[in-house]
Amino acid sequence: MHICFLCNEYPPTPHGGIGTMTQILARALVLRGHRVSVVGIYGRNETNNKSHVENDRGVTVYRIPASPIPATGYIVNGWRLRRTLQEIGHDNFIDVLDGPENGFSLIAKSFPSVKIIRMSGGHHFFSVTLGKKTRVWRSWLERQSFRKADHFCAVSQFAANTTKRLLKMPDMPVEIIPNPVDIRLFSPEADVLEQKDLIVFSGTVCEKKGVRQLVDAFVKVSTVFPDANLVINGKDSIEPETKGSYIEYLRRKIPPHLLSKIHFNGHVALEYLPKIYSKAAVLVFPSHMETQGMVVTEGMAMGKVVIASKTGPGTELIDDGVNGLLCDPFDPASIAERIIYALSNAALRRKLGMAAREKIEREFSVDILVKKNLDFYKKCLMTVCKT
Repeated sequence: MHICFLCNEYPPTPHGGIGTMTQILARALVLRGHRVSVVGIYGRNETNNKSHVENDRGVTVYRIPASPIPATGYIVNGWRLRRTLQEIGHDNFIDVLDGPENGFSLIAKSFPSVKIIRMSGGHHFFSVTLGKKTRVWRSWLERQSFRKADHFCAVSQFAANTTKRLLKMPDMPVEIIPNPVDIRLFSPEADVLEQKDLIVFSGTVCEKKGVRQLVDAFVKVSTVFPDANLVINGKDSIEPETKGSYIEYLRRKIPPHLLSKIHFNGHVALEYLPKIYSKAAVLVFPSHMETQGMVVTEGMAMGKVVIASKTGPGTELIDDGVNGLLCDPFDPASIAERIIYALSNAALRRKLGMAAREKIEREFSVDILVKKNLDFYKKCLMTVCKT
């Protein structure tokens, strides 16, 4: 089978959860004997205005330069993307084309591959769930993409239900396939000692990820655990009001006596996170909204107690008090209460951490989910054969 992913953030270029998921799944499919291509549009820094073809452990990655001329992206990027896909398919027919919510807006509905939208959080989803207005052009592109797709899957039931409601497609069948976790990379490290009262966060340092509320919560936590430290891993972002650094905005909010207790590490490569997580007493990811939240499942795979948001798909990942803890991400008092509860009981942390690891092995490992993806692809292809 030849599977082609549409992805504009394939590592090692700057990426989020979609890029990580695509790489994990693409490499796993190659190991099972399938041909895998990844095609995406990238900026000047990634391409130097020239197309690039790379090999990533058997995955063929095509990086197409974005149009440098404003307001021409729909036409130029679309033409470049379609031409690249035609060239790839001419040599090796693409059986499955797998893309995000807006992935097929630049592709003709008549393109012969089975077109699958993988819902990982599109424009409608994040605009509405975060209380923002949708943009007319981006909304139109996303709706066009959905009209051209043949089949649909989503990384969580919450993502599926919310997207169907927002796009007014209640009868659209959606297969639920979570993002896989590399449980070999994210695995408990017995030789690394847990550091007392160490709290760790990972993710883009921005309002959406709940970092501001976490910093406010840490002020409360420090009154109970004065030796506690908070480590924040993640790239900086733009603070909306001042247009300056969000990290500097947070630093101005931190009481002077706690400045040495809160550490901003900047972006940390994925392969270094397990070592950092191993040292943590508790991992906290109070994101305001996610479709799944890969940092949550990666943290659970480490056998650590994870505090995540009860909003969105939180209850699909964590059974509160069984294999992790849930909080209200908008309420610093709720976050602080959960952290204090976890730090106060080492036996509880071990119990929840072991249960978390077991759940990830059972439901989110690459081996299990690559099979689920392949079964879904085959079912979609069978539907085409019958018609």
